Amino acid sequence: MTGAADMLPGIAPDEPRFAALRRLFSRERPAALVAVAIVTAFVAVALLAPVIAPYDPLAQSYLRINAYPSAEHWLGTDQFGRDVLSRLLHGARNSLLFGLISPTLAAVIGTTLGVVAGYFGGAVDRVVSRLVDLLLSFPELLLAIMIAAALGGGFWNVVMVIAIAFVPGFARVARATTLAVKREPYIEAATAVGVATPTIIRRHVLPNIAAPIVVLTTLWVASAIRLEASLSFLGIGTQPPNPSWGNIIRDGLGNVFGSPWPIIGAGFAITVVVLAFNVLGDALRDLLDPDTA
Repeated sequence: MTGAADMLPGIAPDEPRFAALRRLFSRERPAALVAVAIVTAFVAVALLAPVIAPYDPLAQSYLRINAYPSAEHWLGTDQFGRDVLSRLLHGARNSLLFGLISPTLAAVIGTTLGVVAGYFGGAVDRVVSRLVDLLLSFPELLLAIMIAAALGGGFWNVVMVIAIAFVPGFARVARATTLAVKREPYIEAATAVGVATPTIIRRHVLPNIAAPIVVLTTLWVASAIRLEASLSFLGIGTQPPNPSWGNIIRDGLGNVFGSPWPIIGAGFAITVVVLAFNVLGDALRDLLDPDTA
């Protein structure tokens, strides 16, 4: 039986999502393939760090201070004799946790605020918009520093700091897309037949605004990793002696002439992982945005 798309001239059938995904990560897009490989390796290293790390990242030795790279210590040691490679591997765990938890939490809070503001409008929209504008008036890093200085260090405090810094962006995107979806005929039809507002939002609004939210979440995983490293570098993120790529660089600055390997290793890791997540986010945007398909 002939499909409806075949009966109407000029209308091509929709490309299956899996076919689009294969096309997106085909050999024609080597950058996306490399980004996926790097992100996969990063996740595997973060999860398996206790198994693959050759040494305890907190173990110190006065006999191995500022050792050069060798077969025993691939990236040398720092000013306390700690193995740099082991600290980088365990630091990846913190980066993965902050990079996934903070943007996800920000996406939930920001999307909720944006959808409520865009769908209901009126006084609710004005209050939410003013709150978002207030938070957006501060750069992300400055806002994170201010909140972290008030809350202090600690894992969940840093998670909340990064999440709050990202909430305004999610709220704006969710509000804008909700305003566009709200004008669609199927929303008006559902309202006319008496469908409850929570049901409309759950079944019709959220699925149709999910694409930009997913893309933004992927892109801001990279920003969360960078922001956590910046906070740790400033001393208000992950607290020593627990390893984090940011505080590894901070410790290395005081001993840059004795052992530059912590700065080189952590700086390279941050650069590569952040770039890979950005490339992956751009690839997902190409997949999910019909205007670029």
